Amino acid sequence: MSSSKSKVKLTKEQKRQVRERFKRRLYITMFEAKTPVGRKFDLYLMGLIIFSLFILMIESLPSLTPTTRYVFYIIEWVLSSIFVIEYLLRIYVSSKPIKYILSVWGIIDLLSILPIFFLAFYSKMHYFRIIRILRLVRIFKIFRVNKFTQEAYSLYHSLVASIYKISVFMFFVILLSVLMGGLMYIFEGRENDAGFNSVPESIYWAIVTVTTVGFGDITPTTDFGKFLASIMMLLGYAIIAVPTGIVSLEMFKYQYKEKKDVATCGYCKATNPIDATYCNQCGSKLNEETE
Repeated sequence: MSSSKSKVKLTKEQKRQVRERFKRRLYITMFEAKTPVGRKFDLYLMGLIIFSLFILMIESLPSLTPTTRYVFYIIEWVLSSIFVIEYLLRIYVSSKPIKYILSVWGIIDLLSILPIFFLAFYSKMHYFRIIRILRLVRIFKIFRVNKFTQEAYSLYHSLVASIYKISVFMFFVILLSVLMGGLMYIFEGRENDAGFNSVPESIYWAIVTVTTVGFGDITPTTDFGKFLASIMMLLGYAIIAVPTGIVSLEMFKYQYKEKKDVATCGYCKATNPIDATYCNQCGSKLNEETE
């Protein structure tokens, strides 16, 4: 009796070990993109996501026949079932399931499969499947393109560092749009039938003009209105250039602030690349002694 019981216990232990080995292999396949099998899995997954997005875009065409739409409907259910199974397996093999579910990747994976469950209730809800494109960001992890990751962090750091300057700049842009919109409403007025029927519509025109979008749905007709519109169009180019300059300066500071191979201007103390001849801030020649 004791030998049979020990044999049963050993069998259960073996089953547990087999289950743990299977779970470990599955974890390596689904989470560790640096391994050959993990890279292949992610590449196949990327292919399915791209194919799903292609189906999504094609099925939105109004010229499709009902038969074609039905075929696409079946294909989408098959692909969505694969993604649901993949999401559940990721939770199963994860050592900390809650941590994965609440992580950025876990939330993206969940949002990419949720629209299919609302397909029976809202006809256009399943078009939210377009969010699956965010999963393609994993391509940076698959190919280990650290250079792109570093540049992305540099851009993020620059945007955060310049957020206050851009906020002040955007505040004055809003003030300018409200002021110009109010003036256009005063001088164009409702009687000219130019589209400036209210102050909000005039502000909308000012924003569209300052940003150089120019929909053309509202246009001034008076001479003063055309003159004011011309000034705003010219200001639009400067408004676009200012945030670009702010972010570019912060990116330059970030790239060279921790490097030792930099040259410091003797006049304005600005940081420059080591191979620079002239200062990028004041234009003075580098490596010259100040008087």
